Amino acid sequence: MYHYKTINSPVGVLTLVASAAGLAAILWENEVPKHVRLRPLQQNDQHPLLCEAARQLDDYFHGRRQQFDLPLDFAGTAFQKKVWQALLSIPFGETRSYRQIAEQIGHPAAVRAVGAANGRNPLSIVAPCHRVIGANGKLTGFAGGLEVKAFLLALETQRETVCLTS
Repeated sequence: MYHYKTINSPVGVLTLVASAAGLAAILWENEVPKHVRLRPLQQNDQHPLLCEAARQLDDYFHGRRQQFDLPLDFAGTAFQKKVWQALLSIPFGETRSYRQIAEQIGHPAAVRAVGAANGRNPLSIVAPCHRVIGANGKLTGFAGGLEVKAFLLALETQRETVCLTS
């Protein structure tokens, strides 16, 4: 059984999902249903972990937090979990290329597979897939949209970017 809570954020409505082991997903408002498959879901606005995740996300969006301190429950293949763990090591305000992540996890030829795993990251923002960019420095695919990716990167580097409405 998974519990969920929705929150408003500067990047739209987010659905936080928790398992018994930890935070399992942060889903975007227009999330593709097949992206993260966690069922059954039960709404629980008072779930302690979901309330703490909401508090930490609020701190992040208001510039009071650079790192999250939450138990995480990644559901995926062994390879995906390696990629997602590597995302957690990218420092606040910095970026890495898909190639750098592939090299970090010991699979230097698996750049496309790293991109695919990054695209299936169930814990956007907390496991910062927005910090992964193309080798040419350009922003590439992001479940929340490229405008949101640019917003999150600008938030972390205090640069100006397009305004988002929630």
